[in-house]
Amino acid sequence: IVTVNCARLLKADHHATNGVVHVIDKVIGTTTNSIQQIIETEESLETLRAAVAASDLNSLLESEGQYTLLAPTNEAFDKIPRETLTRILGDPEALRDLLNHHILKSAMCAEAIIAGLTMETLEGTTLDVGCSGEELTLNGKPIIANKDVLATNGVVHFVNELLIPDSAKTLFELAQESEVSKSTDLFRQAGLSSHLT
Repeated sequence: IVTVNCARLLKADHHATNGVVHVIDKVIGTTTNSIQQIIETEESLETLRAAVAASDLNSLLESEGQYTLLAPTNEAFDKIPRETLTRILGDPEALRDLLNHHILKSAMCAEAIIAGLTMETLEGTTLDVGCSGEELTLNGKPIIANKDVLATNGVVHFVNELLIPDSAKTLFELAQESEVSKSTDLFRQAGLSSHLT
């Protein structure tokens, strides 16, 4: 699937006497802001703006290149427990891993993302793309709230749920989501859960 500034190419290579015509499915507007400038001006990305500044990713998101940012909204950050958010924001390494897990190495418009695709993030982890009815899903969840916000150096999709990579989780959080969750209960009962957090 070919896109032009996130407009889908419907018919290509109509040759005319003075050139070539390609038919697309929407009007292309002008794009003047970098991904970083979109973050700085969008009210719903206030928490992300602070996180990006704290992790020194500003220069990457305003640099030349083609990236996809899966931008967690304020709502996405509000959904995770306050203590988890405070821990991640206070840990530069975990914060960088978290944000890099939301950045893809190439510009991917929604039209060009095919269900069943595995996309690699800047962190080196992968995200599985699927579909639920008309909606795209990431790791099985239809969390894309607003898609195809174009930037001079890529594209931004707003997501309403945080995608937390394993590297940004504590041992306790990892264990709770796995087949050893009963073991964590035993650690808690023995008063040893602090070692896992």
